[in-house]
Amino acid sequence: MIAVIGGGPAGMMAAITAARMGKTVHLFEKNEKLGKKLYITGKGRCNVTNHGDMEQLFGNVMKNPKFLYSAFYTFDNIQTMEFFEELGVPLKVERGERVFPCSDKSSDVIAGLQRELKRLQVKVHYHSTVKKIEATQGRVVAVQVEQGGKVERIPCSSAIVATGGLSYPVTGSTGDGYRFAKEMGHKVTKCVPALVPFEITEAFVKEMQGLSLRNVAMQIYAEKKKIYDSFGEMIFTHFGISGPLVLSGSSYVLPYLEKGENLRLSIDCKPALQEEQLDQRILRDFKEAQNKQFKNSLDKLLPKKMIPVMIQLSGIDPEKPVHSITKEERKQLLHIIKNLEMHICGVRGFQEAIITRGGIAVKEVDPGTMESLLVQGLYFTGEVLDLDALTGGYNLQIAWSTAYMAGMAAQ
Repeated sequence: MIAVIGGGPAGMMAAITAARMGKTVHLFEKNEKLGKKLYITGKGRCNVTNHGDMEQLFGNVMKNPKFLYSAFYTFDNIQTMEFFEELGVPLKVERGERVFPCSDKSSDVIAGLQRELKRLQVKVHYHSTVKKIEATQGRVVAVQVEQGGKVERIPCSSAIVATGGLSYPVTGSTGDGYRFAKEMGHKVTKCVPALVPFEITEAFVKEMQGLSLRNVAMQIYAEKKKIYDSFGEMIFTHFGISGPLVLSGSSYVLPYLEKGENLRLSIDCKPALQEEQLDQRILRDFKEAQNKQFKNSLDKLLPKKMIPVMIQLSGIDPEKPVHSITKEERKQLLHIIKNLEMHICGVRGFQEAIITRGGIAVKEVDPGTMESLLVQGLYFTGEVLDLDALTGGYNLQIAWSTAYMAGMAAQ
């Protein structure tokens, strides 16, 4: 019997793959239902994978991409899409090659996986917490499972650890897999929150709380070195900034934060316009509003919530008539719109992180099977491994691919 520990994306995929190979599979999930974290991914829409080519897939893996060579080539993003279509979950490709269910409902993805688990007669144990994996003479022999207050020893020939990382602990990701790995002699690298919002020093972000900006450009600097340059969507919060642009940027920022380096970011609110074009645009707006006060002249240029902040940063008197604004003052306003500067003082915790950076050291895992190189019959899949990628469906593809390898290999 194969014991799969964890009923998230990697656990369900590993169980399905092993059961399709004719193996007896028991899946142990500590929650009352499967796929709790999957349910909230992509704002509840579930970005199942990315339709980009192999170069794009590997290019978006931040940590240990070479380890995934076999996994990605054995079960790639196209096979993932075919897999879900076969399960009765039609998919669509959106901006950035991101793949979603046509229904925009993560629950449909989970339902498709559950139907297949049922068809394959995988025995799913809910409210079941695996306390320990037993090994004798370097080989997995059993799992100890707590159900209803009692701990039961269940013999098994293989254990597939698909417990996730530490992000969103309310979904059950509490680091059990790291504990199992350590007990079996594995090294676990330092775990930190990843794909996580920024905490910002400047107080003005709070004044724009809830404001979402689309199609802005962001550059991040560590001291004077540019470490991130991208384009997309962001949102201001009570503590700083979040949104896809920020979450991806966090993967670049983390190493510099750990070193205590000074981190500065700059937002170009109008990246489609060159400075000269933006200046002409401001001049046109000022001409239309020449008899108004400055504070009433920016409605066409900036979102309402942003106007008081930009006025304050520009240093121009908000009561000043538009026709008396000097060229130097106008240039200062232009500069702030193209270079809204902030300083990153930290990132949020695991409660708000999409994934975990760090995990079980991949040097101690066979990349062709996901089996431990230290203990026979012990397999690791998904986020529990020291692998992480940017937003856009790449982290789920890591889960599907590594779980497929483990499901195929487990005996």
